[in-house]
Amino acid sequence: MSDTLDDNVKLIESLLENATDYGKTSYELIRLKTLDKTSDVVSTIIPHSIVFVIIVLFTLFFNLGLAFWLSEILGSHYFGFFVIAAFYGLVALVMQLFFHNWLKQKIYNYIVKQLFK
Repeated sequence: MSDTLDDNVKLIESLLENATDYGKTSYELIRLKTLDKTSDVVSTIIPHSIVFVIIVLFTLFFNLGLAFWLSEILGSHYFGFFVIAAFYGLVALVMQLFFHNWLKQKIYNYIVKQLFK
């Protein structure tokens, strides 16, 4: 009976050791998967952010030049800026009314695809 008890104790110890190893391995796997996804998302966002900043700067200076040019044509320093502001106000209104949900869905799908890639 002592042999059976010793065998059972060794079996339980082995089982506990395997369960502990499994838990540690599972934790490490989850940690590495999280690191991979985070790295992937950040490495995708940073280049897009840089391009976005460059496009914003281009658009800013282009609009300033266009506003000054229109001001010169219209004969008032303010009118060119008002025309540009009205154009962007109209674009924002059209986007809000017609493209808001579509754009929201595209951004949502892009983020989800990046996370599950």
